[in-house]
Amino acid sequence: MNAVGPADALQPRTARPHGSSWKWLLATPIGLMEAHLTDLGLAGLRFVDSLSTVEEGRTGPVGPVNEVSDPDSAVWSAEILAIAERLATELEEYFAGRRTGFGVPIDPAGTAFQHRVWSGLMQIPFGQTRGYAHVAGSIGRPTAVRAVARSNALNPIALLIPCHRVIGSDGSLTGYAGGLDRKRWLIEFERSVLGEIGLFA
Repeated sequence: MNAVGPADALQPRTARPHGSSWKWLLATPIGLMEAHLTDLGLAGLRFVDSLSTVEEGRTGPVGPVNEVSDPDSAVWSAEILAIAERLATELEEYFAGRRTGFGVPIDPAGTAFQHRVWSGLMQIPFGQTRGYAHVAGSIGRPTAVRAVARSNALNPIALLIPCHRVIGSDGSLTGYAGGLDRKRWLIEFERSVLGEIGLFA
C-alpha cells in the first residue's frame, strides 16, 4: 500500500496561499472527522465531537458527512475536490483493514522542527508504537524529548501523521487530541489487522 511520502517531503509552511482552506466532514467508526483542505494537500484532520464544533471558526464550505458540499461550485477547485475524494477512499480502506499507509498529499503548517518531528512520526510502522525518546533519537535530537512531545501534541493531521503510535516510556497511553479512548482503539485496531494480540489489558 502507499505510504505518505519520504520523511524529507514535509517542508515548513506557516501561511496559506490566498488564505485558501476548506473544511469537509467524514464519518469514521470512532467518530466524525473534520478535514482542512488546500490546493496543495491535506492541511488538517481532526476528530470532532459535534457539528457545532465544526461551525466554530468556519473558514470555508462545510460539506455533509462523506460528501463535498456543492462539488460543482466554483469554490471547490478540481485539486481540492480530488484530494477530498482520495482522502475519503483511503480512510474507508484504512478503517476496513485494507490499508496500512496513505498516499494523500499533505500540507501541514508548522515550524522546521515540528515538520522534522512529524516526518519522524510517519516512519513509525503501522501496528507498532514508539516512545518520545525513540522519536527524538530518530530525528537526531536525542535530548529534545520534551520538544518532541510538544510537537507531537500539535500534530495537525491525525492518522496520516500517526501521533497515536507514540506512547509513554512506561507503556502508558499519554495524551491524544482525539481522546485516549480513540488512541487505544487505533493502536489495538492496527495490531488486530496484523493479527497481533492487544497491547493493553
